[in-house]
Amino acid sequence: MTNPAAAAAVTAPHEANAHANQFALLGQRRFAPFFWTQFAGAANDNLFKFAFTVMVTYQLQLSWMPPAMAGLAIGALFILPFLLFSATAGQLTDKFDKTKMIRFVKNLEIAIMLLAAWGFVRADAVVLLGCVFLMGLHSTLFGPVKFAYLPQVLDARELTGGNGMVEMGTFVAILLGQVAGGLLVALPQVGHTTVAVACVLLALVGRGVAQAIPPAPATDPGLVINWNPFSETWRNLKLAHGNIVVFRSLLGISWMWFFGAVFLSQFPSFAKEVLHGDEQVASLLLVVFSVGIGIGSLLCETLSRRQVEIGLVPLGAIGMSVFAIDLYFASRALPPVAVMGLGAFMSQAAHWRVMADLALLSLFAGLYSVPMYALIQLRSQPTHRARIIAANNILNALFMIGSSVIAGALLGAGFTIPQIFLFTGIANALVAFYIFMLVPEYLLRFIAWLLSHFVYRFEIKGDQHIPTEGAAVLVCNHVSFIDAILLMAASPRPIRFIMDHRIFKVPVLGWLFKLAKAIPIAPQKEDPAAYEAAFARALQVLREGDLLAIFPEGAITRDGTLQPFKGGVMKIIESARAVGIEPPVIPMALTNLWGSYFSRIELRGGQNVAMAKPFRRGFYSRVGLHVGHAVPPADVRPETLQQRVSGLLAT
Repeated sequence: MTNPAAAAAVTAPHEANAHANQFALLGQRRFAPFFWTQFAGAANDNLFKFAFTVMVTYQLQLSWMPPAMAGLAIGALFILPFLLFSATAGQLTDKFDKTKMIRFVKNLEIAIMLLAAWGFVRADAVVLLGCVFLMGLHSTLFGPVKFAYLPQVLDARELTGGNGMVEMGTFVAILLGQVAGGLLVALPQVGHTTVAVACVLLALVGRGVAQAIPPAPATDPGLVINWNPFSETWRNLKLAHGNIVVFRSLLGISWMWFFGAVFLSQFPSFAKEVLHGDEQVASLLLVVFSVGIGIGSLLCETLSRRQVEIGLVPLGAIGMSVFAIDLYFASRALPPVAVMGLGAFMSQAAHWRVMADLALLSLFAGLYSVPMYALIQLRSQPTHRARIIAANNILNALFMIGSSVIAGALLGAGFTIPQIFLFTGIANALVAFYIFMLVPEYLLRFIAWLLSHFVYRFEIKGDQHIPTEGAAVLVCNHVSFIDAILLMAASPRPIRFIMDHRIFKVPVLGWLFKLAKAIPIAPQKEDPAAYEAAFARALQVLREGDLLAIFPEGAITRDGTLQPFKGGVMKIIESARAVGIEPPVIPMALTNLWGSYFSRIELRGGQNVAMAKPFRRGFYSRVGLHVGHAVPPADVRPETLQQRVSGLLAT
């Protein structure tokens, strides 16, 4: 029986300041047992696979599986279940308690590892190949649970940190598993037996830790399972496509796996043929790549102010391309020498540039992927979340297969490995640009992130009052031409703005606000049709459960003081109430922006103008946003809201 109190404790929203940083989650039951369970599983996967790969490559002589084909065969067998069973795994995760699913998967892992132990002791490659497929099935079942569990136990402001920890833990586990597998299987006389024991012990440890994971109730217990993987896969993809931002984020994550697979698959050849290093150098490449991913994943929470900040995604994409391209230039002209050991390799300065490129490339890949995973978790409908994640796993598998095919074709066409890295870096830039034009929210959030981190010191107080779901109206004072961009930076969700139609004529800013789908409004006396159309579009935003922002002063202040609020917000509330919507109104106040480059503080020709003196406040000046408690729709009055905003300005 599920303990109702425990279930409530897991699913209840958590305060944004429940922990100082993401590492504090490791001291909390809702996260720590899950983290160590997935860590043990990832380590065991890779210990088993790498030990088996080393065994068939160096220790067994199999006529039907030459060493050159061993890695490809093992990799293909492991990925195959993702294509066949991901759709079913997603349904099972939505239908059943996620903790029970985790424990079932860990029980399955113990059974598979017992069979694998027998295979290692007997040196039976056929049995071990079967276990590779079964461990792929194990990972297929665990994948949707892994990412659907987090948004059920973490609040929106913890998702980025939680995903960063899981991503970091996964890559560290992969690294440790591969190192341990390679070392243990090479032990004289006892290598196979030691690997067998290690695999079983890791499976038992994972299952033991899983027992401490608190209940995570089913999100769609009435779901009827469709056991046809092909029709269900298609249905899941259509389901994901229903939210275009989520679907294109799935494609973005799959592209990251394509990108990463190109580099990971070429490390052995790159180390040997280009860097002229031995097996230890190839291992060093893997270590640097894994550590870089881990650091990038952990940096996401710090750089995002503990919210789902998809503005980091373009930053990650830029870094991935820059350092992939520089890796080509750093490695294309290395002179041919005898094969070097690790010490000789590290003693040459040219190789440090290669290592730096690889570390930074993978660090930016971490910045790219974690916010996308968090966005998918946050924006997906909870009852369908696991199935959407399952669709992502299918796409990931297809993209990884595609990367192998394309890399193989390029090698066959005479491309060198550095040239493949160059090709991948350029392709990444083109793909990223295409995605960001299709989903302008990424680009807009990136601009907002840059502005709030490098142009201003942007301090936010009370951001927990910004609703993480449901319709709401945000009202704020209007100080400068970039007020909307700073509000974007403060919100984990997209905001639709009602803005004076004249601002759309401002170069660059007008283009940005069009990308943001801001709603232009003209005075009723000037253009009655545009006035009514703006309020009709505003009502549609609230119908769709989104955030709507309005600057009730009606124009940017010309003297730095708060102007009287107009009645537009009342018209919005009354229109919403007429269709059964009761959106809360969130008062907000931008502070210290008056006097900045984008405010109308300069006087020219007797008129107040902005953007006249670029450095009048210097760089990195302090500005802020203070967010107040929600005002119920019934209590909304222009005078009341003005008093609330005025009070926030004084705090």
